Amino acid sequence: MRQYLRLMLLVIAVISISGCGYNAIQQKDEAVKAGWSEVVNQYKRRADLIPNLVNTVQGYAQQERQVLTEVTNARAKVGQIQVNADDADSLKQFQQAQGELGSALSRLLVVSENYPTLKSDQNFRDLQAQLEGTENRITVARGRYIQLVQDYNTYIRSFPQVITAKMFGYAAKPNFTVDNEAQIAQPPTVSFGTQPAAPQQTPPQPAPAQ
Repeated sequence: MRQYLRLMLLVIAVISISGCGYNAIQQKDEAVKAGWSEVVNQYKRRADLIPNLVNTVQGYAQQERQVLTEVTNARAKVGQIQVNADDADSLKQFQQAQGELGSALSRLLVVSENYPTLKSDQNFRDLQAQLEGTENRITVARGRYIQLVQDYNTYIRSFPQVITAKMFGYAAKPNFTVDNEAQIAQPPTVSFGTQPAAPQQTPPQPAPAQ
């Protein structure tokens, strides 16, 4: 019993001298939460663009029902997920659903290349531009979140903060894995219908007169 008390006193003394890091843990935890909110916000922004995009494409390419259905179903699946960023399985499920939605959007934009009238529609072009900007924002928000989680995890695993973290129940947070990143490393390509010009063929030169 005396040894236990001595150990506790020693731990308290070390924490008092070195600083327990409790306030810093609070700050870093709140930063992670704010970073996650921004990730969710940008993914929601993308999901909100999809109904108008699908309706616009459908107006010019009703026969592409399979692709349109895939996008609609993928968006619905994303909306049904109740993600908990502190749970690794929940985060993985969320990111997988977002990856499937991104793939479906890519296929939809590829299909649009077959319809010149659709590509020239101003509403469609505006939606493409908004989608491109949203994909960039998703990449930035996700990258910042990864850094915030890494910073938080490194901090609470360091001494003496690790003692404080265990005392108050702060555990390491899951992060986007390499597999998650591979799914979204290639965001939907936004094209405005400009095709590269075909290389010009050099006309044959007449043979020199004999």
